[in-house]
Order: sequence, then structure tokens, then C-alpha cells
Amino acid sequence: MIHSEIISFENGRFVHELFANEIKNVRILEERFGVKVTTRDGWVRIDGAPEGVQKTKKVFDQLQDALDKGLEIGKKDIHNAMEFVEKENGVVLSDFQRAKLETSSRKPPVVPKTLNQKKYIQAIKEHELVFGLGPAGTGKTFLAVAAALAAFRADEIKKIILTRPAVEAGEELGFLPGELEDKIFPYLRPLYDALEEMLDPEELKKMIDKGIIELAPLAFMRGRTLSGSFIILDEAQNTTTEQMLMFLTRLGQRSRCVVTGDPTQVDLPKHRSSGLFEAINALKSVSGIYFCEFGEKDVIRHKLVKDIVEAYRIHRANSKSNL
Repeated sequence: MIHSEIISFENGRFVHELFANEIKNVRILEERFGVKVTTRDGWVRIDGAPEGVQKTKKVFDQLQDALDKGLEIGKKDIHNAMEFVEKENGVVLSDFQRAKLETSSRKPPVVPKTLNQKKYIQAIKEHELVFGLGPAGTGKTFLAVAAALAAFRADEIKKIILTRPAVEAGEELGFLPGELEDKIFPYLRPLYDALEEMLDPEELKKMIDKGIIELAPLAFMRGRTLSGSFIILDEAQNTTTEQMLMFLTRLGQRSRCVVTGDPTQVDLPKHRSSGLFEAINALKSVSGIYFCEFGEKDVIRHKLVKDIVEAYRIHRANSKSNL
């Protein structure tokens, strides 16, 4: 039996925003729930089996609620809404808007795009040490930087320290040409890129000049005690076991720390063990430490990145099974 449902909206522009201004996103809903969706100026009609029509309507309800609360709808949000409706797990799309991070008064807030990203943000707020583990493009570093800026704006910390191991240079930065800043900048560029997205140039320069934001190679952390700070260690899979222990023991009073890494992308020499692997095994039962694991479904870059990650995972799994 074919069932029909008509949903009216305030105007045609609002309808297009629900589809992320891409009419092809309507086809995603049709294929998922076996319905036919017809759009006109200010209304949507859904035709199909009663169950499919009701699920599709619930997706539109979630999209409308999220849009009303200020969320800019993207293709990923449509997929999320469909997943939440099918799983009936009590999660709604507007929950993501409530988890937003205010990084600057001059830039839009950072909003999580997947359920794991939302859990990650919540974990960072509630734990002093969080490990974000997963493939490229899942937002591990970007969200950690956003959380640090939001914590500073809320006056929860006084300083933000961003660091990563300079593996390609073997941390022997003295042998590279140029001044110290010229030597270390290439290895810290990804962290700087994240800051540039969340702060305008004047804000970023002011915070760096005042020492509020510090970017430094991991080797520069030795001997320091980091109090009242939000510290992010990026690309942690490329730390040695000694470096990781050194870093983790730098934490001081009123500090928070996020360690991010991709266990599948270790660039260390074959004879060196990754400090990230040792930390995961040694700390998994320690109270107050949270491990957030991301997967291919959390990749929010270009769709091709998600496909590349998945293809490599399958290829490597097959290669191991053939040994």
C-alpha cells in the first residue's frame, strides 16, 4: 500500500538548505528508505510504504530542527540523520549543534559531524588526558585544537601548546638550514593550518606573540612542567617510547592533554618502537584517561579520502593473510 505525506516549510530556500543545496541528496533518502520524494516551493511530498515514509519524515524533522538551531546542513548530516532514525538510539542531529565549540567571536563555531566526533569533544571536556586514534581526515587534531581554543575563551586554561615529533628530521633540527623558526615550521604547519581556520589572522598573531599559543617540536618539551595549559601532541604514532613517557610526565596542575595519532601510519625506523602503542597498552586501565577510536565512517574530508583509507585497510589485511 502506497502512503503519502506532505511536509510544509516556510519557503523554498529553506527546503534547499535541508538538502545541503544539492538535489542529488534527495536520491540518498529515496534509495535508503524506498520512497519517492517530490520537492516544490515550500513543501516536500513523500510517497512509499508507510514505514519508509515515516522514517523519511523523521529525517526531515531532524534536519529541520538542526537547521532551526543554527546547524549548516551538509551531506554528512543527512547520512547521520538517516542513521539515527534507523538505529532509534535517541540521538538527534541537533545534539551536534549543542556540542559546538566556540573558538572565536569572529569565526563560526566548530560543530562535530559524526557521533564519534561528538563523543570525542565530550571526553575532552570531562577528562584530563584523551587519546584520539584513527585514520586521516577524521578530525582528531582539528577538534582538539578547537577544544583548546574554546577552553581558553572560557578561561579554563592560560596557555595552548601544540607539538608533534619532527620524524623526518630525526629531531636533529640543528642540521637544517635557516633560523630555528624556519627549521621547525614545516613540521608544525598542519597545526598552524587548523589555527588559521578557527582564528582570523590578527587574533592568531596576537595569541602567538603573547605566548598564549606555542607551537614546538616534541624535543623541546623535555625538562618542562606544563601547568594551566592545554597540550596537544599530534602524530603521536611517530613518538618513540622514551619520547611518549617524557611527554606524558610533563603534565602539571590544571592542565589538560589530547594525544592524537594514526596507528596505521608509523614513520619511525623499523628498529624503533612506537610510543603510542606502548601508551595504549600501559594506560588502558588507568582511571581518568579516555581512548576515542575513529573509523572510516568518521572521515569528513573529500569522499575519495574515505575510499582511500578503506582500500588501504582491505589491501593490508589481505597482504597479511597471504604471508
